[in-house]
Amino acid sequence: MLVFSASCCIFVPKLCLCMRIESKYLYFICVLFCFLGCKSADNSVGISPMNGFEEYHRGDLRIVFYNAENLFDTQNDSLTRDDEFTPEGDKRWTYSRFVQKLNNLYRVFTAIGQGEPPDIIGMCEIENYYVLNALIHKTPLSDENMGIVHQESKDARGIDVALLYRKETFEPITFQIIRIRFPNEPNYNTRDILYVKGVAKSTDTFHVFVNHWPSRWDGQMFTEASRMFVASQLRLVVDSIFRTDADANIVIMGDLNDYPTDRSVVEVLNAGLPSKTFADTTLYNLAAVLNAKGYGTHKNENSWGMLDQMIVSGSLLNGAAGWKCSPNSIHVFNPYFLLEEDATYLGTKTYRTYLGFVFNGGFSDHLPVYTDFELTK
Repeated sequence: MLVFSASCCIFVPKLCLCMRIESKYLYFICVLFCFLGCKSADNSVGISPMNGFEEYHRGDLRIVFYNAENLFDTQNDSLTRDDEFTPEGDKRWTYSRFVQKLNNLYRVFTAIGQGEPPDIIGMCEIENYYVLNALIHKTPLSDENMGIVHQESKDARGIDVALLYRKETFEPITFQIIRIRFPNEPNYNTRDILYVKGVAKSTDTFHVFVNHWPSRWDGQMFTEASRMFVASQLRLVVDSIFRTDADANIVIMGDLNDYPTDRSVVEVLNAGLPSKTFADTTLYNLAAVLNAKGYGTHKNENSWGMLDQMIVSGSLLNGAAGWKCSPNSIHVFNPYFLLEEDATYLGTKTYRTYLGFVFNGGFSDHLPVYTDFELTK
């Protein structure tokens, strides 16, 4: 087998981007060729060079979550703090850069789906419906018959959460916005939680929640109470579902801005590490399995952390209601084209769209996570 260096594994997929390879199949083959011949020189914690290409068989339903890192349009919204993401703003956010960002996202979803998009995609850091519509209609995703579930939030920066889905494999029945209102901070607006109830492959119902909890920007201890409150609001809705359906297939995904071991997740949401037996009405954090092994989706200085998570009801681990996953069915999608060399802290880091105010041309400051589910009947 040919052996490539780690820098080659980064370079070849980026070359595919520069060549503007638009066919999803040609792009996937290009990236696959690189990785099948790649022997990693990177031993940094949290990185598995082959992840997503040859290790994991795609199940009957693949669900993905991805923090898209500031998917803004180029228009100034006078009601939100989006000024830097305009052609005249500090980041010189032009239409051509916006289009490049859309095509980068398309390529991620095509690669993570192994030639076609995943069945359900949760996203955050999305400005509005326009950018989602452009993503599925102005890129080769236009051939995939995809749908959008989205509603504007009151977030100060104007960023939302959203759900994309393949219409032939998932049919939304209804959706609900869980608006977050902090009792002691009436002027503090954050992202909503998106709750979508739908039928997967014309069989059984899934209850899907897409989250983007308040940031750690002002420090973990100072902002922890906000995330704990959001977790409590989500838990109320989950409990109401369990009261009417003890076998409910529940999937909670998102950038929680907390780790699987933090209080908001373990104590308030009450989602812990999967064990050998599962109770149908208990939540289990699949990301806690990866977290315990040192994997991560976001790098802070020299440490990878598992901010992006996938939490499921015990019924999905037991296969009680038509679908089943395993505690090891979650993966961080971390091929080398989503990474670049980290000159400061060594190893690799996420290949971002911007480095400060400098356009870097990359993808996101987070890596996606995905889980496969199998039909049991």
